[in-house]
Amino acid sequence: VQLQASGGGLVQAGGSLRLSCAASGRTFSSYAMGWFRQAPGKEREFVARISWSGGITVYADSVKGRFTISRDNARNTVYLQMNSLKPEDTAVYYCAAKGGLSSTQAAEYNFWGQGTLVTVSS
Repeated sequence: VQLQASGGGLVQAGGSLRLSCAASGRTFSSYAMGWFRQAPGKEREFVARISWSGGITVYADSVKGRFTISRDNARNTVYLQMNSLKPEDTAVYYCAAKGGLSSTQAAEYNFWGQGTLVTVSS
């Protein structure tokens, strides 16, 4: 599956953005999906994950209550709604796909999008 992330940009602290990740292929609904991010000089970190059905979602503590992951299997798209953004949310955000159960571990994901930059100004 090929993934294309979009929706990043520059936003002030307290603002919102919605990231999208469009997938190619007819088997999107069988993949668990995750969002990860990587800030300059830091390692890639888990942000959120969602099961193939959308029934199970898990968030990093740092974004819990502010970010929402969702998916539309009919549109082959996964979303990350980001509210109450903080400067420390600044990073390149990546979507990823894997078969089976979703995971917080980046190494378990087989397919990655190219990343979209989110910059939050103070």
